Amino acid sequence: MNASAPDTIDPVETAHFGAMAADWWNPKGSSAMLHRLNPVRLRYIRDAVDAHWHGDGVGFKPLAGRRALDVGCGAGLLAEPLARLGASVTAIDAAAENIAVARAHAQGQGLSIDYRYGAIESLGDETFDVVISLEVIEHVADPTAFVAGLVRALAPGGLLVLSTPNRTPLSRLALITIGESLGGIPKGTHDWHKFLTPEELTALIETAGLRVTDVTGLSFTPIQGFHLSDNVAMDYLLTAKRIEHAPS
Repeated sequence: MNASAPDTIDPVETAHFGAMAADWWNPKGSSAMLHRLNPVRLRYIRDAVDAHWHGDGVGFKPLAGRRALDVGCGAGLLAEPLARLGASVTAIDAAAENIAVARAHAQGQGLSIDYRYGAIESLGDETFDVVISLEVIEHVADPTAFVAGLVRALAPGGLLVLSTPNRTPLSRLALITIGESLGGIPKGTHDWHKFLTPEELTALIETAGLRVTDVTGLSFTPIQGFHLSDNVAMDYLLTAKRIEHAPS
């Protein structure tokens, strides 16, 4: 790695995803899997937001008045729905190609999103009410530093939402042996050895000062497609918030 690069950026991973930028918004293209995952991920985020801030579950803009950060945003598949949910969205990605496509697409949709090229370290002291990073931590160079950066960016009373594949035989089979071999996922997207188990990710988050409040599986069946479940063997989402200390 370049000595001047941020600790969390893996240049090989960045180049891989940057090469997919122009095709990112094609639901049948190289990011087709993300398009299929997005509705399920958004449902989880909406439920987590409503639970955290006592929302009614029916309003169209549950994030109105709140700042949201999408880390590893790609070309904006998540950032745009977050903006439509009412958030003031900042979205960052280590691939300049992704940011260029994201900006152009958001402009075409009439959405105002603060897209930035860079790593989590580039945010300095900025904080956000919601910090979200989906299917990203398995691609960074230093997961511990990455989590520390996410926690630094979380405002008091805020909510952290992450998702990542679990390191199990099922995830290797589904995402690499089948997914990448049959073309559903671009070859070279995943390194199974970099996947984190829920226990490992929970330990990183709690060491950084947050408390994990939920872990939910993301599963697939031919009948249901992708759906939330109790089974975390393939992939999972989690939420965390700052540990609340009792008054002394």
